[in-house]
Amino acid sequence: MTGSVPISFEFFPPNTPVGSDKLKTVVADLAAVRPEFFSVTYGAGGATRDKTLATVQDIAALGFDAAPHLSCVGSTRDGIREILATYRAQGIRRLVALRGDLPSGTAVAGEFRYAADLIDFIRAEQGSDWHIEVAAYPEYHPQQRYAKKDLEHFAAKVRAGADSAITQFFFNPDAYFHFVDEVRRLGVTAPIVPGIMPIHNYAKIAQFAARDGIEIPRWVALKMEGFLDDAASVRAFGLEVVTRLCERLVAGGAPGIHFYTLNQSALSLEVCRRLGALPQV
Repeated sequence: MTGSVPISFEFFPPNTPVGSDKLKTVVADLAAVRPEFFSVTYGAGGATRDKTLATVQDIAALGFDAAPHLSCVGSTRDGIREILATYRAQGIRRLVALRGDLPSGTAVAGEFRYAADLIDFIRAEQGSDWHIEVAAYPEYHPQQRYAKKDLEHFAAKVRAGADSAITQFFFNPDAYFHFVDEVRRLGVTAPIVPGIMPIHNYAKIAQFAARDGIEIPRWVALKMEGFLDDAASVRAFGLEVVTRLCERLVAGGAPGIHFYTLNQSALSLEVCRRLGALPQV
């Protein structure tokens, strides 16, 4: 079913050499899907800059396209120029441009206020050399009180030069379709790829969802909580929920699927297999 839509995967930079070696295995496993690219996150205020670069280099060395995240809060124009030059030297041409967060205890916001400012800067400096992804929030940004303003901020990022968008993870497909309809009314035509979080650990996913204002349907939450420590049942039900979500998204016209892997391959691969992106075994 997903053979007609691109698939991509996201990682975070490992903290140890063991983690780096493990991630190379995960990349090799996920390569069976022939993903469009792998993205790599970037810590608050550039906290993982060197690790992000190292991870991107490892992915590129394995022969795959990598898209580093680049956040602008706390950054300077010269600093962004330096980072872009480094990535350019590595043959990287895709970025995920974000506002990002300041490290805890830091008060200096830097020379960029919003992701749209960063995109403006990149386009002014380097034209169309980069494919720029941006973030989208189907259930709206957790720090935004008004949906209309969040939609306007998203449209501003696209007008500044974003090529496409990847959403925050969600479990309610109606939220995604409604968001897409709303931004299309604002004149946004860029592809908006849904971000999907396989349920590796329900307690952790629920924690992420509560932090980021993401709705977990009540029936899903109640059933998950009823499994208690039954990991096999959590895994099986989680795969069912996520597979059905992806099926509905693709059937509804989603231009791709982006998996938040948490540096693991098994569940993302299984969802892809169920969707027809991998041969049955």
